[in-house]
Amino acid sequence: MFSKIFSNTVYIRVHPNKFELKNINTGKTLVLSAIQSFTTKRQLIGEFTTAEELLKKGMKQSVERRFLSGKPVVVIQPMSMIEGGLSQVEERVLQELAVGSGARKVKVWVGHELSDNEVLQRAESV
Repeated sequence: MFSKIFSNTVYIRVHPNKFELKNINTGKTLVLSAIQSFTTKRQLIGEFTTAEELLKKGMKQSVERRFLSGKPVVVIQPMSMIEGGLSQVEERVLQELAVGSGARKVKVWVGHELSDNEVLQRAESV
């Protein structure tokens, strides 16, 4: 319970060369478009370092730093290039991207766009 009071949950939707972040606790949303492409012809996250730098910037702006607040829990969802589902490698890239950008725990979600309550449910299951 103590950790829930001081935690942040961030929902990240990944589009080609764009991240949409929403802090579920505050309702704050942020859209970041890449100046330098991170999406390649075959992969949503083809240039990992470029994507990670942009997402770090977004996480710093989205997550409220308070006394005793820890790293956020992230639910990350690819919004395109998911035909046939994700491979183990693609799922791992999304997990590593979120952790490298400051997440404490990560849930990768493939499916319909989530409501705030659904994001919180998936974040609790991590």
